[in-house]
Amino acid sequence: MALGLGAGRLVPGLDRAVDSIAVAGVSLPIAVGLLVMMYPVLAKVRYDRLHTVTGDRRLLVSSLVLNWVVGPALMFALAWLMLPDLPEYRTGLIIVGLARCIAMVIIWNDLAGGDREAAAVLVAINSVFQVVAFAGLGWFYLAVLPGWLGLPQTDLDVSAWQIAGSVLVFLGVPLVAGYLSRRLGERARGRAWYEGSFLPRVGPFALYGLLFTIVVLFALQGDAIISQPLDVARIALPLLTYFALMWAGSFLLGRAVGLSYERTTTLAFTAAGNNFELAIAVAITTFGVTSGQALAGVVGPLIEVPVLVALVSVSLAARRRWARSPRSTRSNQEIS
Repeated sequence: MALGLGAGRLVPGLDRAVDSIAVAGVSLPIAVGLLVMMYPVLAKVRYDRLHTVTGDRRLLVSSLVLNWVVGPALMFALAWLMLPDLPEYRTGLIIVGLARCIAMVIIWNDLAGGDREAAAVLVAINSVFQVVAFAGLGWFYLAVLPGWLGLPQTDLDVSAWQIAGSVLVFLGVPLVAGYLSRRLGERARGRAWYEGSFLPRVGPFALYGLLFTIVVLFALQGDAIISQPLDVARIALPLLTYFALMWAGSFLLGRAVGLSYERTTTLAFTAAGNNFELAIAVAITTFGVTSGQALAGVVGPLIEVPVLVALVSVSLAARRRWARSPRSTRSNQEIS
């Protein structure tokens, strides 16, 4: 993050040069970084075990409720409570709350020792809901609900094709690549070679892709972030509250309904993360690149990255306590 911010400020024209490399409105450098980041994790997924996830109604129902009922409603409430006098930033935050995570959550889940198969299924399901529900929820939270409450209203003009394109690029491509790698690799050399030789070679690229994406993202948006520190601080407060409440609440819910540590962790990260690329793209397309709505989208990953990295450590610490719990042992036996 520091390297990206510094590069964006110290190298004249770097942000414009990088931002100009785009295909159909999608930043090519960010897309490459996300694809490199996601492929190794999705290549690790055992696709022959996905049925064990789709049969877990506790996990699926909890994820859908958290992502499409609780998450958008919580961000709406926090945006209005903490930014009542800043309508542009408030709208930007509501858009962030509607853009459910389909990219970085894959790697946060993997670093925390979550269930890879569950993450793949939940991300895929939430991606379908994102295509179908994003525009409708945007209209509801920006125009309908504020009208009911006697608050100022905003229009959101976003195409379902734009959302579908984001899902296709940031989930569809690496998912297909990961699936084909496992199927073809195991067919040609066997599972022992695939998991013992191939995966260790490609695994480190997930972190390389993550670091590259963060550097590029903050090089692109560094000037906006550094030039408006007080505004960034105002936007950061509801975001910090949102990430903490969503992750902690989801983790406690997973524990309460009897999920294993791995699936509880997956539930928490898929509920807490957001699709910053989609949120930024929608804000820029609808309100302009220099708008307050776009700045709010940019600040999203500035807060999300360090917070969720910290929550990975919290998860790993919780796993040590979880392993000593008799309830956890029973839950793991049920899944087996």
